[in-house]
Amino acid sequence: MADRSTLLALLEGNESHVGRLTSDHFAAVRENQQPAAVTVCCADSRVSQEGMWSIEKPGTVFTPSNIGNQAWDDHGGERIVDGSLLYPIHHAGTETAAIVGHTRCGAVTAAYDAATGGELPGPVGVAKWVELLVPVVEEGLESGLIDRDGADERIVDQLVEYNVDAQVQFLRDSADVPEAVSVYGFVYDFHGVYGEEAGRAYLVNADGTTVPDRIADRLPAEHAHAVDSLLY
Repeated sequence: MADRSTLLALLEGNESHVGRLTSDHFAAVRENQQPAAVTVCCADSRVSQEGMWSIEKPGTVFTPSNIGNQAWDDHGGERIVDGSLLYPIHHAGTETAAIVGHTRCGAVTAAYDAATGGELPGPVGVAKWVELLVPVVEEGLESGLIDRDGADERIVDQLVEYNVDAQVQFLRDSADVPEAVSVYGFVYDFHGVYGEEAGRAYLVNADGTTVPDRIADRLPAEHAHAVDSLLY
């Protein structure tokens, strides 16, 4: 091992983690789990699944991540709901799903580049996931909701939200997701795109509703500031 500094940092971090846990930390979840929500985030090192919700208790959220916070996977040319998302819904009693995109998403940027004449990034394991996003980006660009005359960063941020909406709708339309499951869409903002508070997860879709005022009407007044949209 030429450079062990990262390994040692991981080991030291886990040592600190262990030292902070109480003796009963895992008592309620050692034998099974019943997470309240499954949250599908983009696999980006700047997006902390538990951290954004200030969750420290184990078993609270089921946390699959992938390139571009996609709810689907490809199965023989057919789009199916990703198993990491379906597992807690079908086997752990979870009735809330959340799709969480983030500002300046690299996956959406790559799909936008491919949709406008560029090449898919390699290797194939990366290209597969970006390619799954390309039709969403193309649809977004033709939707009339994207400011195509704006700067590329603005277009990407709008496409991030458009992708979140598309993933939410895919789940709502899937026969594999029971009607009792609520599906929400968020955009995690650490660039000050939606507001000045870095790290806020803005609610952009609530069970298919995307108009901010209509979403805000469903929430207590103290959370209305966490509802916003770049599209509506």
